[in-house]
Amino acid sequence: MSKEISETRLAELKEFEQNLGYRYQDISLLDTALTHSSYANEKGRNCKYNERLEFLGDSVLGFITADSFFHHYKDMPEGRLSKLRASTVCEESLQDFSRQLQLGKYLLLGKGEQKSGGRERASILADAFEAVIASIYLDGGLEPARNFVLRFVQTAVETHTVSFKDYKTVLQEIIQKNPEEQLTYVHVGETGPDHDKRFQAEVHLNSNIIGRGTGRSKKQAEQAAAKEALELMGLGE
Repeated sequence: MSKEISETRLAELKEFEQNLGYRYQDISLLDTALTHSSYANEKGRNCKYNERLEFLGDSVLGFITADSFFHHYKDMPEGRLSKLRASTVCEESLQDFSRQLQLGKYLLLGKGEQKSGGRERASILADAFEAVIASIYLDGGLEPARNFVLRFVQTAVETHTVSFKDYKTVLQEIIQKNPEEQLTYVHVGETGPDHDKRFQAEVHLNSNIIGRGTGRSKKQAEQAAAKEALELMGLGE
């Protein structure tokens, strides 16, 4: 092991390994991937943090998803492939993947970041998820990293958690043909624990509810509501 890690921290990392489904040869890579710059700033300049790993993980994630979609969707044109990849690797999707792993529980954060809700902040979770990808890639190579990424990406696409179609935009384009009509999205509730929340949203046309939807984020719930509205209008896919 190339980095000194306390027994308590090592136990936490071993626990998180179970969530990841990957066993490290050098678990200090995982420790660094889960260390935020705010924590490192408090500990001093010899404390490694995850920004360099995030940089690498972003590229590894992009390659794996592009390669997977290219071979899986053989008749899909480039434009739609790009949109599908973009929706899959966006901050919102990566935050969702992180929550499935309960990643926030294992982050090392500075005191201020921790008090301000950093463990649930989308940008921090997304960056850490990319850093974890890089840590697996560096520790075990491309295939373990690919298996890890596709575990989330394939499920998200198959269950329509991500979509390359922007239903909100399609709905807006239809409604705006009548300038007097107004669309609004209303968030009506949420259920579940912090790491696995479900949000409910309604889309209103003036004062009438024309669609309802549920998702792992408010944006996903809005998209689902717009999709239902289009389907009720006979314009769904």
